[in-house]
Formats: sequence, structure tokens, C-alpha cells
Amino acid sequence: MEKKKVLTPAQADAARRLKTLYEAKKKLLGITQQSIADELDITQGAVGHYLNGRNPLNPAVASVFARLLKVDVEAFSPALAKELAGMGVVSVNDPTAPYRVNSAPGKKYPVLRTLPVTAWHEISEIYDARDVELWLDADIEILGEAFWLRMEGNSMTAPTGLSVPEGYFVLFDTGRDPVNNSLVLATLPGASEVTFKKLIVDGGQMYLAGLNPQWPLVPIDDDCRLIGVALETRLRLLQT
Repeated sequence: MEKKKVLTPAQADAARRLKTLYEAKKKLLGITQQSIADELDITQGAVGHYLNGRNPLNPAVASVFARLLKVDVEAFSPALAKELAGMGVVSVNDPTAPYRVNSAPGKKYPVLRTLPVTAWHEISEIYDARDVELWLDADIEILGEAFWLRMEGNSMTAPTGLSVPEGYFVLFDTGRDPVNNSLVLATLPGASEVTFKKLIVDGGQMYLAGLNPQWPLVPIDDDCRLIGVALETRLRLLQT
């Protein structure tokens, strides 16, 4: 049985304020939980989890809610508004605002779908460039093959410090050697999908851990394959 997530008082208050705004404006704006789900590329049930305080909001999700409700994120979550401001986002309703942190243009790398473990062999062999719908640039040295993945789930969402919430894009390099505290993409024996976790090396034993403290520490051995090391994260509020 899935463990129920415990929200902080601020997260619970943000959900309550967001639901109040949604109920007050949904008819006027002609929006539904399904239309919001379509924008976020999630299920209607997942939207309900955000509105009812079952799952905590993150910057990417909060920004979409704010844009559709035509309010600023601060209207329901001052904490997330502050986090977005620190990332260079002025207002999700201002068409002139920067929607992601500006960086120098660099080489573009594909945004890949989450693929089954059996598909992860040579990265260049698992996708056709003509089928890639989104490419993101990165101005950083790549030692192997590089690609972006869009994060799903809350295992890497931390209450404080380093956090990689759902909706963020993460750039991976297959040529980097992982070290203690690297964030890595890995395959675990018996798993059907790859996993993104923090690598911990303690006394010769290696573990995978979520940044979310509710996720358990998982010991790994040679049967676990470390595919790539995370180099950069990015929040993209407009899916153009």
C-alpha cells in the first residue's frame, strides 16, 4: 500500500488556497480538472491530488495552475513564488517574462521519454532524432552521450536543500564517472523502469537514496547499472 504523503503546514495551506481559487474561477474561465490535466500531461486524478492536498505542489505545477487561473503563484503559495523568483521567473502571466533561467546557448540534446530498462543500451541507438519532439540546449562539457529526462514522482523532492521536483528536466551524461553524492540514473534488478536517485558510498558499500527523506536507502551491487550522472536541472514552464 502506498504511504500517504505528509504535507507541511505551508504546503497544505497552498493546496487549500489553490482549490478556493479554482472553485471560484473555473466557470468564468471555462476550465476543468481535465483541461488542467491535459496542460500538465497528467491524469485528472493527479490534478485532484494537488487540489485536495494529497500531493505537494512544485514550481512547475504551480506555474501551470497560476497561468490557467490567471493569477500569480503568490496568490496561493508565497513560498513557491519566492522559489520561482530565485530562478528568474517574474510572472507566469507576463508574456515578456523569462520562463526559465537564462543560459548561454549551447549544443542541443534530446528530451527522451522514460523507457523500459531493457531499452537502455547505447543511448544513441534507442531514439531516432526525427522522432524527438523536444531538444534542450546545454552549455556544459559532455564526456559521453547526453540526454534530458523529465522527472516524474516525488522521490527527489526534498523539503529543504537540493531538490529536483516533478516536472523538472534533468541533463544526464553517460561518460561521467559517478562518485559519492552524485545524482545518477540507474537500473535496478527486476525493475521495469530506470530510477533517478542520489548515489551514496559508505565503507565500500553503495546505496541509492531519494532526496525525499521518506524514500528508503537501497543497497546496490554489480547488478545495478549506473547509466549516467546528472549535470543540470531546468524548469520549463511553457511547453512550446
